[in-house]
Amino acid sequence: MVKKSYIYFLITIIVIAAMWLFLTQKSTMKEIRLGASLPLSGINQNLGEEVVIGSNIYFNHVNAKGGIDGKKIDFIYYDDKYEPEITQTNINRLIKKDKVFALFDFVGTPTVKKVMPIIKNSKIPFIAPYTGASFLRNPQNSNIVNLRSSYKEEIDALVGYLVINKKLSKFSIFYQNDDYGKEGYIALLSALKKRNLNLQSEGTYKRNTLFIKQAIYDISQKKPQAIILVGAYKPTARFIKKARLSSLKNVIFCPISFVNANALMNELDDNGKNILFSQVVPSYSQNTKIAKEYKKLLKFYYPTHKPTFASFESFLAAKVVVHALRESNKNINANNFLYNLKHPDKNTLGDIKINYKHTQLLNRVYLLKYTKGKFQILSEKP
Repeated sequence: MVKKSYIYFLITIIVIAAMWLFLTQKSTMKEIRLGASLPLSGINQNLGEEVVIGSNIYFNHVNAKGGIDGKKIDFIYYDDKYEPEITQTNINRLIKKDKVFALFDFVGTPTVKKVMPIIKNSKIPFIAPYTGASFLRNPQNSNIVNLRSSYKEEIDALVGYLVINKKLSKFSIFYQNDDYGKEGYIALLSALKKRNLNLQSEGTYKRNTLFIKQAIYDISQKKPQAIILVGAYKPTARFIKKARLSSLKNVIFCPISFVNANALMNELDDNGKNILFSQVVPSYSQNTKIAKEYKKLLKFYYPTHKPTFASFESFLAAKVVVHALRESNKNINANNFLYNLKHPDKNTLGDIKINYKHTQLLNRVYLLKYTKGKFQILSEKP
């Protein structure tokens, strides 16, 4: 027994030492590899493409100026079709074959949840995933840094605004029947309980499908005043189109940020009637220095591409990552990088103030309406 205990003790020391060496070793990288798994085909293709574009415009800009202390940023990304099993294959390839320095810009709650054991065990920095899932906001997971506010904060802001400003009390939910949808469902129950309200009805659809007919029926039975939408943009657009032809035509539709507002409006032919959008970054159409920089670089690298919330958010994430790398002062390692991310210069994003708390760098929710081809902010909640 003594020998076995001694062996286990030695193994533990070796593992801890190896992890510490990885986190603190001085960089000998010739390039800085960042890796992502995200949907580049299938029902959520537009969102994955927007995330890649937003990050690439800033990384290309930095590389054109010499990179980080002479090191170019190599952003490697693989298509997972928004399917968790493929995400698992992709993350193993990124870590074992590509040997990425950090995992960055992963998209989706069910996909990220599938690879959480790998993220936790690898200790590789996992930065700015495009999801507001609660399981990514545990302070004990020290290698995870979120950019965006959580789904819980988004849905609480939506419910609060509609209760106070519109005097509504009857809420229902349309959601994707998986971990992403359940996050939204639980968040809505919490927001309603906080205001002594009950959920009126619910309707679901299966991930990567467009089967929403049953959801329309299930939700319409209780005649809600507002419906929280927790899905992908294509099924959400179909739901709104069908709902507008039913007894639900006068309700307020409330898509959260992951729904992908720009793609949703394209699917709805720019008809934003009775839609209240939730976003985790301010509107890119504002006349701010950071918004101008984003649009200038977007026009240069993707001249035919229009600005979107998704690409703007990933542009901001890329800018935060570059700043943290530069602050490492020629000693780029995981520990320094994570420290710099968690202790940011508040002016890194110019007019958009950042402050690391609750594992997040941005801690605001913006509610908007869409009229005359533009998103207009109605409310901003810290």
